[in-house]
Amino acid sequence: MANRKRNIQMKFWVTEEEKRLIEEKMAQLHTKRSGAYLRKIAIDGYIIQVDTTDIKEMTRALSAIGRNINQIAKRLNAGGPAYQADMEEIRERMEQIWQLQRRILLSQR
Repeated sequence: MANRKRNIQMKFWVTEEEKRLIEEKMAQLHTKRSGAYLRKIAIDGYIIQVDTTDIKEMTRALSAIGRNINQIAKRLNAGGPAYQADMEEIRERMEQIWQLQRRILLSQR
């Protein structure tokens, strides 16, 4: 092994599904040598990390609006009054969502 250019062996375990996926990707590149493929991916591959903070914030806002709408709908279905403050809160939250959406879309450019 001292004469080999690559004289350090690395091993890792995979599930059947992971092995199948690796083999599919190798086939797409028309390569049969898993060592060469895995070495190339490990060295030259890249990881895309997406910041979903804005999306999570928008999801929370949508959830809050949904709860408010459900409360108003229950009150209306029971013959109760709709309050102007409830409607205004929904409008404000919708504006927050539109602002978040604009910020998300602008950050994608």
